[in-house]
Amino acid sequence: MSIVCPDILTFNHSVDVIAYTSFQRPTRGRRRSELTVNPTLDVEIDRSSPVPLYFQLAQVFESAILQGELRPGDRFENELALAKRLNLSRPTTRRAIQELVDKGLLVRKRGVGTQVVQSPVHRPVELTSLFDDLARAGQTPMTTVLDYHRGPPTEEIARELNISVDQDVVTIRRLRSSMGEPLAVMTNHLPAAWAPDRADLEDHGLYQLLRSKGVHIRLARQRIGAKAANREEAKLLDEKLRAPLLTMNRTAFDDSGRIVEYGSHVYRASRYYFDTTLINR
Repeated sequence: MSIVCPDILTFNHSVDVIAYTSFQRPTRGRRRSELTVNPTLDVEIDRSSPVPLYFQLAQVFESAILQGELRPGDRFENELALAKRLNLSRPTTRRAIQELVDKGLLVRKRGVGTQVVQSPVHRPVELTSLFDDLARAGQTPMTTVLDYHRGPPTEEIARELNISVDQDVVTIRRLRSSMGEPLAVMTNHLPAAWAPDRADLEDHGLYQLLRSKGVHIRLARQRIGAKAANREEAKLLDEKLRAPLLTMNRTAFDDSGRIVEYGSHVYRASRYYFDTTLINR
């Protein structure tokens, strides 16, 4: 069992700084994942600030999770122990923990307690692929090909790809995961002439394979929306039925302006978000 002991120092009678140290004690019986807090992690609480205490506490732990000081799988202290340790009320620590649960940074599991989960995937709204974004973030993308077939397109897909209905397309449906957690279900349609092999899609991203064929995505038209998860999506993404999902439809063009692929993706809103910067012109 991991024992975490705080040293509380008070400055100017208003700001509490809790510096954590930790040590290990042998456990008996089944091993469990316990919270191990970085010794350099300080919790600074300004009791004179107009910012609510629960929000200050949540911000400190959110920062520690996003920066990797608290790692996925670490057990988090329960609200009662946390309140006693930090000399705060139980409603304050309960609300702070709930804030992190609502943001997808902590998860409550029956019989296990509260655990740190993988940080949500932060994806800028740029012309990149999820595979490339995960790889750049140091995460290992994992792909399960759910469906791969070749045949004539529907009228809607032919219109999106700007081709005739008698020209074959390859439709690919994949489940993309990272760190053992499902993130997205992706369906892509592209002309059969440059479609990659099914086996290659297990280990490589679609755009990566297109680049290897000399096809370079230069421009894309993208629509972002939301929907409720159906039964199949909920099962694949480990979400509840009708849980909120982000949607993204993209039509991608190459250097010559030719449409390369049309994609329709759904993402777990609890584990994924898009980020964009707006400029006032």
